[in-house]
Amino acid sequence: MNKRQFLSSLDSSLKKLPSNERQDILQDFEEHFTIGLHEGKTEEQISDLLGSPHQIAKEMAASYHLERVEGTATMGNIMRAVWATIGLGFFNLVIVLGPFIALTAVIIAGWISGIAFIASPLMILVNFVISPETFELFNLFISMVTCGIGFFIAIGMYFATRTLTQGFVRYLRFNVKLVKGGLNHE
Repeated sequence: MNKRQFLSSLDSSLKKLPSNERQDILQDFEEHFTIGLHEGKTEEQISDLLGSPHQIAKEMAASYHLERVEGTATMGNIMRAVWATIGLGFFNLVIVLGPFIALTAVIIAGWISGIAFIASPLMILVNFVISPETFELFNLFISMVTCGIGFFIAIGMYFATRTLTQGFVRYLRFNVKLVKGGLNHE
């Protein structure tokens, strides 16, 4: 594959990235060809040494999305980073998607628990409106205690969500480095 074919294939594989990011990547690879030609290598040798343009594009997309998540950890950015990392290789379907689903389930369960505890006094009041004869002050007291516990759970879930998100992003970064390192040694 010559330089033009390599860069064309790389450009088409990078179409999901913003144009300025795509141009920077293409310019970097043009420099690889320029340096290689000065060293006396042919364009075909250089493109063989660089590897598959499609795989390079996957790695660049994963790195780009991980950088965006590290800058702004929104759910959309996290999902794009997860899917880009899964796209690096088939084994990532299990290695990345499994922990992502498990962590998401734990976070959602924690938030639901906190909200349910916080809403317990409201449920007692709804019960009082529906059937006033069953109202007991003890139930109101217990619901206020669980509401307080719910606030502690919600505060804990806030910090747990931040920590788990940061940890998972580090895990994705490690996974991308592992895949890149594995591909470089083949």
